[in-house]
Amino acid sequence: MSAKSTRPSAAPTPSRKPPVRARPMPSTRPSQAPRLRLVTPLDEGLIAPTPLPVPARDNPRPFVKWVGGKTQLLGTLFDLMPTRFTAYHEAFVGGGALFFGLTRADRLGNAKVFLSDVNQELISTYAAIRDDVANVIRALHQHPHDRDHYYALRAADPWSLPASARAARLLYLNRTGFNGLYRVNQSGGFNVPFGRYDNPKICDAENLLAVSKALRTASIEHRPFQTVLERASRGDFVYFDPPYVPVSATASFVGYAKGGFNLDAQEQLATVFDTLVRRGVHVMLSNSDAPWVRNRYRDHQVVRVAARRNVNSKGSDRGPVGEIVVVGKPA
Repeated sequence: MSAKSTRPSAAPTPSRKPPVRARPMPSTRPSQAPRLRLVTPLDEGLIAPTPLPVPARDNPRPFVKWVGGKTQLLGTLFDLMPTRFTAYHEAFVGGGALFFGLTRADRLGNAKVFLSDVNQELISTYAAIRDDVANVIRALHQHPHDRDHYYALRAADPWSLPASARAARLLYLNRTGFNGLYRVNQSGGFNVPFGRYDNPKICDAENLLAVSKALRTASIEHRPFQTVLERASRGDFVYFDPPYVPVSATASFVGYAKGGFNLDAQEQLATVFDTLVRRGVHVMLSNSDAPWVRNRYRDHQVVRVAARRNVNSKGSDRGPVGEIVVVGKPA
C-alpha cells in the first residue's frame, strides 16, 4: 500500500517539514448534518485568535487517551530497547507513549523518526498538531462540554472540515467520550457514546505546543505496518504496539480502524518481525500474554509485564493484567 498526501490541493508553499501522506477517506457525511451550536465547519479564518501559553518546559506527553497506552511501562521498555539506533520506527503509533517518553528522556539523539498508523484520522491529527498547532488549539476552544454538541459533532463528516478543525474534533471526542475510547464501526464512523465526566480537560494547550515541537522533524505517515520493511534497515529500531490478541471471548478490542485486526494480521505482523530481525534491525513488540503470542514468538526473548488496563465497562474488573514484551535482537 503506498502512502499518499493529506495536504490540501491548493498551491504548495515551501516547507522544511517532512511530508505527510495518506489516502483520501471516503465521505460518510449524512444527507443533512445535525446542527452544531457553534459555527461549522470550523474554518480557521472564522476562529477568533486565542492567546497561546508558553510551555514551561519541553515535556510532551500523549495527547489522546489510547487503549493499551504504554506510559506506565516506559521503564521496562527503556531497559529492553537498544541504547543506540540510527532511526526509530513506530508502526502503530496510537497515543505515541514510547516516542514521547524517549523525547522527554532525550534518548532519541539524532535518530530519524518515522511514525505511522493505519488510522487515517489519527495520523491527520498528528500532522495538524505538528504543522498548525495554533489553529488546533483555537478550534478546541470552540467546543463546550455538552451532550448534544458531542453527538452533533460525532455525526459530522470529519473530512469536510479543515485539518486543524478535524484534529480538534478527534481530540474533543476522545476527551469527552466514554472511557476515552477511540472506536469505529464497520463503515469507519466513530461510535463511542458521550462520557460521564464532570469537567474534562478538553484543551491542554501547553502539552499540544510541546507535542508540536517534538514532532517537528518526524515523518508522519498513513501506512500499514507491513511497509516498515520498505524503510527500516540494519541498525534501526522498530517498535510494534498492535491491537492485542484477545485472551478471552470478550477481551478483544480491535475497533481502532475500519476492518479491525484479526489473527491473520497478527501472523503477518510476526512474519514482518522475524524478517526485520534477520536484516539486522532491533525490534520490540507488545502484546497480550496469550498462548498464541508466546508460541509464535518463542524464538525471541519474551518478557512478562503487568499493566493496569481500564477498558472493561465494569470498574470492579479493571486492574493489573498480564502482557508480554517480545525483543528481537539481530545476530
